[in-house]
Amino acid sequence: MKRRNTQRILLVDDELDILDGCRSCLKNSGFGDILTESDSRLVLPLLEREEVDVIVLDLHMPNLSGVDLLPQIVNRYPQIKVIVSTASNEVETVVSCMKGGAFDYMVKPIDVKRLLTSVRKALELKSLSSELSTLKQYMFTDRLDHPEAFSSIVSSNKAMRAVFQYIEVVAGTRQPVTITGETGTGKELAARAIHDLSGRSGPFVPLNVAGLDDNMFSDTLFGHVKGAFTGADVARDGLITRASGGTLFLDEIGDLGEMSQIKLLRLLQEQEYYPVGSDFVKKSDARIVMATNRDLQELIKQGKFRNDLYYRLCAHRVHLPPLRDRLDDVPLLLDHFLEKAAAQLDKKKPTPPPELAVMLTLYRFPGNVREMEALVSEAVLRHKGGVLSMETFRSAMGSEVQSVPEAPAPRTESLEQALGAVFGRFPTIAEVEEQMIAEAMRKAKGNQGMAANMLGVARQTLNKRLKSQSA
Repeated sequence: MKRRNTQRILLVDDELDILDGCRSCLKNSGFGDILTESDSRLVLPLLEREEVDVIVLDLHMPNLSGVDLLPQIVNRYPQIKVIVSTASNEVETVVSCMKGGAFDYMVKPIDVKRLLTSVRKALELKSLSSELSTLKQYMFTDRLDHPEAFSSIVSSNKAMRAVFQYIEVVAGTRQPVTITGETGTGKELAARAIHDLSGRSGPFVPLNVAGLDDNMFSDTLFGHVKGAFTGADVARDGLITRASGGTLFLDEIGDLGEMSQIKLLRLLQEQEYYPVGSDFVKKSDARIVMATNRDLQELIKQGKFRNDLYYRLCAHRVHLPPLRDRLDDVPLLLDHFLEKAAAQLDKKKPTPPPELAVMLTLYRFPGNVREMEALVSEAVLRHKGGVLSMETFRSAMGSEVQSVPEAPAPRTESLEQALGAVFGRFPTIAEVEEQMIAEAMRKAKGNQGMAANMLGVARQTLNKRLKSQSA
Protein backbone atom coordinates (compact mmCIF):
# COMPACT_ATOMS: atom_id res chain seq x y z
CA MET A 1 0.00 0.00 0.00
CA LYS A 2 1.35 3.41 -0.90
CA ARG A 3 2.04 5.83 1.96
CA ARG A 4 1.54 9.60 1.80
CA ASN A 5 1.66 12.66 4.03
CA THR A 6 -1.63 14.29 2.95
CA GLN A 7 -5.12 13.12 3.86
CA ARG A 8 -6.85 11.39 0.96
CA ILE A 9 -10.52 11.38 -0.03
CA LEU A 10 -12.14 8.82 -2.35
CA LEU A 11 -15.36 9.73 -4.20
CA VAL A 12 -17.44 6.78 -5.46
CA ASP A 13 -20.43 7.43 -7.74
CA ASP A 14 -21.57 6.07 -11.10
CA GLU A 15 -22.62 9.57 -12.25
CA LEU A 16 -19.54 11.30 -13.70
CA ASP A 17 -20.97 14.81 -13.41
CA ILE A 18 -21.48 14.31 -9.66
CA LEU A 19 -17.91 13.03 -9.31
CA ASP A 20 -16.53 16.01 -11.20
CA GLY A 21 -18.65 18.49 -9.25
CA CYS A 22 -17.73 17.10 -5.82
CA ARG A 23 -14.06 16.86 -6.76
CA SER A 24 -13.98 20.49 -7.94
CA CYS A 25 -15.76 21.63 -4.79
CA LEU A 26 -13.26 19.85 -2.54
CA LYS A 27 -10.28 21.02 -4.59
CA ASN A 28 -11.42 24.63 -4.39
CA SER A 29 -11.73 24.29 -0.61
CA GLY A 30 -8.13 23.21 -0.14
CA PHE A 31 -8.39 19.40 -0.28
CA GLY A 32 -5.62 18.42 -2.68
CA ASP A 33 -5.51 14.60 -2.59
CA ILE A 34 -8.75 13.30 -4.10
CA LEU A 35 -9.42 10.03 -5.94
CA THR A 36 -12.59 9.23 -7.92
CA GLU A 37 -14.10 5.92 -9.01
CA SER A 38 -17.28 5.41 -11.08
CA ASP A 39 -17.22 1.59 -11.03
CA SER A 40 -18.04 0.32 -7.55
CA ARG A 41 -16.53 -3.10 -8.38
CA LEU A 42 -13.08 -1.49 -8.51
CA VAL A 43 -13.25 0.14 -5.06
CA LEU A 44 -11.91 -2.78 -3.00
CA PRO A 45 -8.98 -3.44 -5.38
CA LEU A 46 -8.20 0.29 -5.22
CA LEU A 47 -8.16 0.22 -1.40
CA GLU A 48 -5.65 -2.64 -1.50
CA ARG A 49 -3.25 -0.39 -3.45
CA GLU A 50 -3.95 3.02 -1.98
CA GLU A 51 -4.33 4.40 1.54
CA VAL A 52 -7.56 6.37 1.95
CA ASP A 53 -8.89 8.34 4.93
CA VAL A 54 -12.46 9.20 3.89
CA ILE A 55 -14.84 7.73 1.30
CA VAL A 56 -17.96 9.48 -0.03
CA LEU A 57 -20.02 6.50 -1.23
CA ASP A 58 -23.18 6.53 -3.35
CA LEU A 59 -25.64 3.91 -2.13
CA HIS A 60 -27.40 3.24 -5.46
CA MET A 61 -25.01 2.04 -8.19
CA PRO A 62 -25.24 -0.74 -10.81
CA ASN A 63 -23.37 -4.06 -10.45
CA LEU A 64 -22.39 -3.54 -6.80
CA SER A 65 -24.48 -1.14 -4.75
CA GLY A 66 -23.09 1.05 -2.02
CA VAL A 67 -25.38 -0.72 0.43
CA ASP A 68 -23.57 -3.99 -0.31
CA LEU A 69 -20.13 -2.38 -0.55
CA LEU A 70 -20.32 -0.52 2.77
CA PRO A 71 -20.06 -3.57 5.12
CA GLN A 72 -17.11 -4.91 3.14
CA ILE A 73 -15.25 -1.60 3.53
CA VAL A 74 -16.10 -1.37 7.23
CA ASN A 75 -14.95 -4.94 7.91
CA ARG A 76 -11.71 -4.74 5.94
CA TYR A 77 -10.79 -1.11 6.60
CA PRO A 78 -12.43 -0.01 9.88
CA GLN A 79 -10.11 3.02 10.10
CA ILE A 80 -11.67 4.61 6.99
CA LYS A 81 -14.55 7.03 7.59
CA VAL A 82 -17.39 6.40 5.11
CA ILE A 83 -19.95 9.09 4.23
CA VAL A 84 -22.91 7.64 2.31
CA SER A 85 -25.06 9.56 -0.18
CA THR A 86 -28.51 8.64 -1.40
CA ALA A 87 -30.86 10.07 -4.04
CA SER A 88 -33.82 10.32 -1.67
CA ASN A 89 -34.32 10.57 2.04
CA GLU A 90 -34.69 6.83 2.64
CA VAL A 91 -34.80 6.81 6.42
CA GLU A 92 -34.60 3.04 6.90
CA THR A 93 -31.67 2.67 4.51
CA VAL A 94 -29.77 5.54 6.11
CA VAL A 95 -30.38 4.22 9.63
CA SER A 96 -29.22 0.76 8.54
CA CYS A 97 -26.04 2.23 7.05
CA MET A 98 -25.28 4.28 10.15
CA LYS A 99 -25.73 1.21 12.32
CA GLY A 100 -23.52 -0.68 9.88
CA GLY A 101 -20.58 1.67 10.43
CA ALA A 102 -21.13 4.71 8.18
CA PHE A 103 -19.77 7.95 9.65
CA ASP A 104 -22.36 10.31 8.12
CA TYR A 105 -24.89 10.59 5.30
CA MET A 106 -25.99 13.14 2.68
CA VAL A 107 -29.10 13.44 0.52
CA LYS A 108 -28.79 14.18 -3.20
CA PRO A 109 -28.57 16.67 -4.75
CA ILE A 110 -25.51 17.14 -2.54
CA ASP A 111 -25.31 20.49 -0.78
CA VAL A 112 -21.79 21.95 -1.08
CA LYS A 113 -21.65 23.23 2.49
CA ARG A 114 -22.93 19.92 3.83
CA LEU A 115 -20.28 18.03 1.82
CA LEU A 116 -17.42 20.20 3.09
CA THR A 117 -18.61 20.08 6.70
CA SER A 118 -19.02 16.31 6.70
CA VAL A 119 -15.66 15.66 5.03
CA ARG A 120 -13.85 18.00 7.43
CA LYS A 121 -15.39 16.34 10.47
CA ALA A 122 -14.54 12.88 9.13
CA LEU A 123 -10.93 13.87 8.46
CA GLU A 124 -10.60 15.43 11.91
CA LEU A 125 -11.94 12.30 13.60
CA LYS A 126 -9.74 10.06 11.46
CA SER A 127 -6.73 12.19 12.31
CA LEU A 128 -7.54 12.14 16.03
CA SER A 129 -7.95 8.35 16.04
CA SER A 130 -4.60 7.90 14.31
CA GLU A 131 -2.90 10.28 16.73
CA LEU A 132 -4.29 8.51 19.80
CA SER A 133 -3.15 5.15 18.45
CA THR A 134 0.33 6.47 17.71
CA LEU A 135 0.55 8.25 21.07
CA LYS A 136 -0.23 5.00 22.90
CA GLN A 137 2.66 3.33 21.06
CA TYR A 138 4.98 6.18 22.07
CA MET A 139 3.90 5.93 25.72
CA PHE A 140 4.48 2.19 25.91
CA THR A 141 7.83 2.21 24.10
CA ASP A 142 9.18 5.66 25.15
CA ARG A 143 10.21 6.10 21.53
CA LEU A 144 11.34 9.24 19.74
CA ASP A 145 11.65 8.70 16.00
CA HIS A 146 13.22 12.02 15.03
CA PRO A 147 15.37 13.38 17.90
CA GLU A 148 17.25 15.57 15.42
CA ALA A 149 14.15 17.74 15.03
CA PHE A 150 14.56 18.82 18.67
CA SER A 151 18.31 19.48 18.58
CA SER A 152 17.74 23.20 19.22
CA ILE A 153 15.84 22.42 22.46
CA VAL A 154 18.42 21.30 25.03
CA SER A 155 16.77 18.91 27.47
CA SER A 156 16.92 15.46 29.03
CA ASN A 157 13.87 16.10 31.20
CA LYS A 158 11.10 13.46 31.19
CA ALA A 159 8.30 16.03 30.86
CA MET A 160 10.03 17.61 27.90
CA ARG A 161 10.54 14.20 26.28
CA ALA A 162 6.78 13.63 26.56
CA VAL A 163 6.28 16.99 24.81
CA PHE A 164 8.64 15.90 22.02
CA GLN A 165 6.72 12.64 21.61
CA TYR A 166 3.39 14.46 21.37
CA ILE A 167 4.82 16.87 18.80
CA GLU A 168 5.97 13.93 16.66
CA VAL A 169 2.43 12.53 16.74
CA VAL A 170 0.58 15.73 15.77
CA ALA A 171 3.15 17.38 13.47
CA GLY A 172 1.91 15.73 10.28
CA THR A 173 -1.78 16.62 10.67
CA ARG A 174 -3.68 19.50 9.06
CA GLN A 175 -5.06 20.67 12.40
CA PRO A 176 -3.81 23.88 14.07
CA VAL A 177 -1.48 23.57 17.05
CA THR A 178 -1.45 25.94 20.03
CA ILE A 179 1.71 26.15 22.13
CA THR A 180 1.37 27.52 25.66
CA GLY A 181 3.99 28.37 28.23
CA GLU A 182 5.62 31.22 30.08
CA THR A 183 7.80 33.71 28.26
CA GLY A 184 11.22 32.34 27.43
CA THR A 185 10.31 28.65 27.49
CA GLY A 186 11.05 28.11 23.78
CA LYS A 187 7.65 28.24 22.09
CA GLU A 188 9.04 29.30 18.71
CA LEU A 189 11.62 26.50 18.84
CA ALA A 190 8.77 24.04 19.41
CA ALA A 191 6.87 25.57 16.49
CA ARG A 192 9.89 25.14 14.23
CA ALA A 193 10.17 21.50 15.32
CA ILE A 194 6.51 20.97 14.38
CA HIS A 195 7.20 22.47 10.95
CA ASP A 196 10.35 20.39 10.41
CA LEU A 197 8.46 17.20 11.27
CA SER A 198 5.36 18.06 9.23
CA GLY A 199 6.92 17.15 5.90
CA ARG A 200 5.58 20.37 4.39
CA SER A 201 7.62 21.77 1.52
CA GLY A 202 6.84 25.46 2.11
CA PRO A 203 8.68 27.81 4.47
CA PHE A 204 8.28 28.52 8.19
CA VAL A 205 6.93 32.08 8.49
CA PRO A 206 6.75 33.64 12.01
CA LEU A 207 4.70 36.67 13.02
CA ASN A 208 4.42 38.22 16.48
CA VAL A 209 0.92 39.73 16.58
CA ALA A 210 1.36 41.55 19.91
CA GLY A 211 0.74 45.25 19.43
CA LEU A 212 -0.92 44.88 16.00
CA ASP A 213 -4.28 46.57 15.65
CA ASP A 214 -6.86 45.03 13.32
CA ASN A 215 -5.75 47.02 10.27
CA MET A 216 -2.08 46.14 10.74
CA PHE A 217 -2.94 42.51 11.49
CA SER A 218 -5.08 42.18 8.34
CA ASP A 219 -2.58 43.91 6.06
CA THR A 220 0.44 42.02 7.43
CA LEU A 221 -1.25 38.63 7.38
CA PHE A 222 -3.57 38.84 4.36
CA GLY A 223 -1.98 41.55 2.21
CA HIS A 224 -3.92 44.14 0.20
CA VAL A 225 -5.03 45.00 -3.31
CA LYS A 226 -4.00 48.14 -5.16
CA GLY A 227 -5.95 51.17 -3.95
CA ALA A 228 -7.16 49.47 -0.77
CA PHE A 229 -6.10 52.53 1.27
CA THR A 230 -4.08 55.69 0.88
CA GLY A 231 -0.55 54.73 -0.10
CA ALA A 232 -1.48 51.28 -1.42
CA ASP A 233 -0.07 52.05 -4.87
CA VAL A 234 0.61 48.39 -5.64
CA ALA A 235 -0.90 45.12 -4.50
CA ARG A 236 1.03 43.24 -1.83
CA ASP A 237 0.76 39.63 -0.68
CA GLY A 238 0.53 38.93 3.04
CA LEU A 239 2.51 36.47 5.14
CA ILE A 240 -0.22 33.84 4.66
CA THR A 241 0.70 33.76 0.97
CA ARG A 242 4.40 33.53 1.77
CA ALA A 243 3.65 30.56 4.03
CA SER A 244 1.88 28.68 1.22
CA GLY A 245 2.62 24.96 1.49
CA GLY A 246 4.43 25.60 4.78
CA THR A 247 3.73 26.80 8.31
CA LEU A 248 2.51 30.17 9.58
CA PHE A 249 3.50 30.75 13.22
CA LEU A 250 1.44 33.38 15.07
CA ASP A 251 2.99 34.32 18.42
CA GLU A 252 1.19 36.09 21.29
CA ILE A 253 -2.33 35.37 19.98
CA GLY A 254 -3.75 36.25 23.40
CA ASP A 255 -3.17 39.90 22.49
CA LEU A 256 -5.39 39.86 19.38
CA GLY A 257 -8.33 42.26 19.19
CA GLU A 258 -11.89 41.06 18.62
CA MET A 259 -12.05 41.73 14.85
CA SER A 260 -8.69 40.06 14.31
CA GLN A 261 -9.91 37.04 16.28
CA ILE A 262 -12.92 36.75 13.95
CA LYS A 263 -10.67 36.79 10.88
CA LEU A 264 -8.33 34.23 12.41
CA LEU A 265 -11.30 31.98 13.20
CA ARG A 266 -12.45 32.10 9.57
CA LEU A 267 -8.92 31.27 8.41
CA LEU A 268 -8.80 28.26 10.74
CA GLN A 269 -12.29 26.98 9.93
CA GLU A 270 -12.53 27.59 6.20
CA GLN A 271 -8.86 27.99 5.17
CA GLU A 272 -9.88 31.20 3.42
CA TYR A 273 -9.38 34.95 3.82
CA TYR A 274 -9.92 38.32 2.12
CA PRO A 275 -6.98 40.59 1.26
CA VAL A 276 -7.58 44.14 2.49
CA GLY A 277 -9.78 45.98 -0.02
CA SER A 278 -10.79 42.84 -1.94
CA ASP A 279 -14.22 41.25 -2.33
CA PHE A 280 -12.75 38.01 -3.65
CA VAL A 281 -11.97 35.23 -1.20
CA LYS A 282 -8.62 33.45 -1.34
CA LYS A 283 -7.74 29.95 -0.15
CA SER A 284 -4.78 29.02 2.02
CA ASP A 285 -3.06 25.68 2.47
CA ALA A 286 -0.66 26.93 5.16
CA ARG A 287 -0.50 25.03 8.44
CA ILE A 288 -1.26 27.36 11.37
CA VAL A 289 0.72 27.09 14.62
CA MET A 290 0.01 29.59 17.39
CA ALA A 291 1.55 30.44 20.76
CA THR A 292 0.67 32.43 23.85
CA ASN A 293 2.00 32.99 27.36
CA ARG A 294 -1.40 34.18 28.57
CA ASP A 295 -4.25 32.25 30.20
CA LEU A 296 -6.83 32.14 27.40
CA GLN A 297 -9.58 30.81 29.66
CA GLU A 298 -9.11 33.76 31.98
CA LEU A 299 -9.27 36.10 28.97
CA ILE A 300 -12.56 34.43 27.99
CA LYS A 301 -13.98 35.16 31.46
CA GLN A 302 -12.93 38.79 31.02
CA GLY A 303 -14.64 38.95 27.62
CA LYS A 304 -11.35 39.53 25.80
CA PHE A 305 -11.12 36.24 23.89
CA ARG A 306 -13.73 34.40 21.84
CA ASN A 307 -15.05 31.07 23.06
CA ASP A 308 -15.42 29.63 19.55
CA LEU A 309 -11.85 30.58 18.64
CA TYR A 310 -10.55 29.01 21.84
CA TYR A 311 -12.27 25.70 21.14
CA ARG A 312 -10.91 25.75 17.59
CA LEU A 313 -7.42 26.23 19.01
CA CYS A 314 -7.82 23.26 21.35
CA ALA A 315 -7.44 20.69 18.54
CA HIS A 316 -3.81 20.17 19.58
CA ARG A 317 -2.17 21.83 22.57
CA VAL A 318 1.49 21.69 23.49
CA HIS A 319 2.45 23.06 26.91
CA LEU A 320 6.09 23.84 27.66
CA PRO A 321 6.98 23.64 31.38
CA PRO A 322 8.92 26.50 33.00
CA LEU A 323 12.61 26.03 33.73
CA ARG A 324 11.95 25.80 37.49
CA ASP A 325 10.01 22.58 36.78
CA ARG A 326 12.88 21.02 34.83
CA LEU A 327 15.88 21.84 37.04
CA ASP A 328 17.66 18.68 35.90
CA ASP A 329 18.21 20.52 32.59
CA VAL A 330 20.12 23.41 34.23
CA PRO A 331 23.60 21.79 34.00
CA LEU A 332 22.97 20.84 30.35
CA LEU A 333 21.77 24.33 29.48
CA LEU A 334 24.69 25.94 31.31
CA ASP A 335 27.20 23.92 29.31
CA HIS A 336 25.32 24.56 26.05
CA PHE A 337 25.07 28.33 26.54
CA LEU A 338 28.72 28.59 27.66
CA GLU A 339 29.79 26.91 24.43
CA LYS A 340 27.40 28.96 22.32
CA ALA A 341 28.42 32.31 23.87
CA ALA A 342 32.12 31.48 23.60
CA ALA A 343 31.72 30.66 19.90
CA GLN A 344 29.80 33.88 19.22
CA LEU A 345 32.40 35.99 21.04
CA ASP A 346 35.33 34.05 19.57
CA LYS A 347 36.56 33.11 23.04
CA LYS A 348 37.71 29.90 24.65
CA LYS A 349 34.89 28.21 26.49
CA PRO A 350 35.31 29.14 30.19
CA THR A 351 35.28 26.60 33.00
CA PRO A 352 32.39 27.21 35.43
CA PRO A 353 32.90 26.73 39.19
CA PRO A 354 31.19 23.58 40.53
CA GLU A 355 28.81 25.58 42.72
CA LEU A 356 27.44 27.63 39.80
CA ALA A 357 25.07 24.94 38.57
CA VAL A 358 23.82 24.42 42.12
CA MET A 359 23.22 28.16 42.58
CA LEU A 360 21.29 28.31 39.29
CA THR A 361 18.97 25.52 40.44
CA LEU A 362 18.08 27.64 43.48
CA TYR A 363 16.84 30.51 41.30
CA ARG A 364 13.27 30.68 39.96
CA PHE A 365 14.18 32.10 36.51
CA PRO A 366 11.07 34.20 35.78
CA GLY A 367 12.41 34.63 32.23
CA ASN A 368 13.07 30.89 31.93
CA VAL A 369 15.58 29.54 29.39
CA ARG A 370 15.85 32.90 27.59
CA GLU A 371 16.88 34.60 30.85
CA MET A 372 19.44 31.90 31.60
CA GLU A 373 20.99 32.30 28.15
CA ALA A 374 21.24 36.06 28.67
CA LEU A 375 22.93 35.59 32.05
CA VAL A 376 25.46 33.14 30.67
CA SER A 377 26.18 35.34 27.64
CA GLU A 378 26.80 38.36 29.88
CA ALA A 379 29.12 36.34 32.14
CA VAL A 380 31.14 35.05 29.18
CA LEU A 381 31.35 38.57 27.75
CA ARG A 382 32.86 39.82 31.03
CA HIS A 383 35.10 36.78 31.45
CA LYS A 384 38.84 37.55 31.28
CA GLY A 385 40.38 34.17 32.03
CA GLY A 386 40.60 31.32 34.51
CA VAL A 387 37.46 29.97 36.22
CA LEU A 388 34.23 31.74 35.28
CA SER A 389 33.24 34.33 37.86
CA MET A 390 29.91 33.97 39.64
CA GLU A 391 29.57 37.70 40.34
CA THR A 392 27.56 38.39 37.16
CA PHE A 393 25.05 35.75 38.21
CA ARG A 394 24.91 36.90 41.84
CA SER A 395 24.34 40.53 40.93
CA ALA A 396 21.58 39.64 38.45
CA MET A 397 19.78 37.17 40.71
CA GLY A 398 20.32 39.09 43.96
CA SER A 399 18.42 37.84 46.97
CA GLU A 400 16.17 35.65 44.83
CA VAL A 401 18.69 32.80 45.01
CA GLN A 402 16.93 30.38 47.29
CA SER A 403 15.48 26.95 47.31
CA VAL A 404 12.21 26.78 45.38
CA PRO A 405 9.56 26.66 48.11
CA GLU A 406 6.80 24.13 48.06
CA ALA A 407 3.26 25.43 48.41
CA PRO A 408 2.65 25.91 52.15
CA ALA A 409 0.06 23.63 53.66
CA PRO A 410 -2.69 25.22 55.71
CA ARG A 411 -1.53 25.67 59.32
CA THR A 412 -3.69 23.39 61.45
CA GLU A 413 -1.28 22.70 64.32
CA SER A 414 0.84 24.69 66.74
CA LEU A 415 4.62 25.07 66.44
CA GLU A 416 5.00 22.73 69.39
CA GLN A 417 2.95 20.05 67.61
CA ALA A 418 4.93 20.53 64.38
CA LEU A 419 8.26 20.14 66.20
CA GLY A 420 6.88 17.12 68.00
CA ALA A 421 5.94 15.54 64.67
CA VAL A 422 9.55 15.89 63.46
CA PHE A 423 11.47 14.99 66.62
CA GLY A 424 8.92 12.99 68.58
CA ARG A 425 9.16 15.50 71.44
CA PHE A 426 10.05 19.14 72.04
CA PRO A 427 13.64 19.42 70.71
CA THR A 428 16.67 21.28 72.02
CA ILE A 429 18.21 24.21 70.09
CA ALA A 430 21.17 22.02 69.16
CA GLU A 431 18.86 19.38 67.68
CA VAL A 432 16.94 21.97 65.63
CA GLU A 433 20.22 23.44 64.38
CA GLU A 434 21.50 20.02 63.36
CA GLN A 435 18.27 19.27 61.48
CA MET A 436 18.35 22.65 59.65
CA ILE A 437 21.97 22.17 58.63
CA ALA A 438 21.26 18.67 57.30
CA GLU A 439 18.27 19.91 55.28
CA ALA A 440 20.21 22.88 53.86
CA MET A 441 23.07 20.60 52.79
CA ARG A 442 20.58 18.26 51.14
CA LYS A 443 18.93 21.06 49.17
CA ALA A 444 22.34 22.48 48.17
CA LYS A 445 23.46 19.01 47.09
CA GLY A 446 26.43 19.11 49.45
CA ASN A 447 27.67 22.57 48.47
CA GLN A 448 28.62 24.39 51.68
CA GLY A 449 28.57 27.85 50.13
CA MET A 450 24.98 27.46 48.92
CA ALA A 451 23.86 25.87 52.19
CA ALA A 452 25.42 28.68 54.20
CA ASN A 453 23.61 31.22 52.02
CA MET A 454 20.26 29.54 52.71
CA LEU A 455 20.96 29.40 56.47
CA GLY A 456 22.11 33.02 56.59
CA VAL A 457 25.53 32.25 58.10
CA ALA A 458 29.11 32.52 56.88
CA ARG A 459 30.60 29.54 55.10
CA GLN A 460 33.30 29.26 57.77
CA THR A 461 30.63 29.12 60.48
CA LEU A 462 28.81 26.30 58.69
CA ASN A 463 32.09 24.43 58.19
CA LYS A 464 32.77 24.58 61.93
CA ARG A 465 29.27 23.33 62.74
CA LEU A 466 29.69 20.39 60.37
CA LYS A 467 33.06 19.48 61.85
CA SER A 468 31.69 19.63 65.38
CA GLN A 469 28.77 17.40 64.40
CA SER A 470 31.07 14.77 62.90
CA ALA A 471 33.52 14.87 65.81
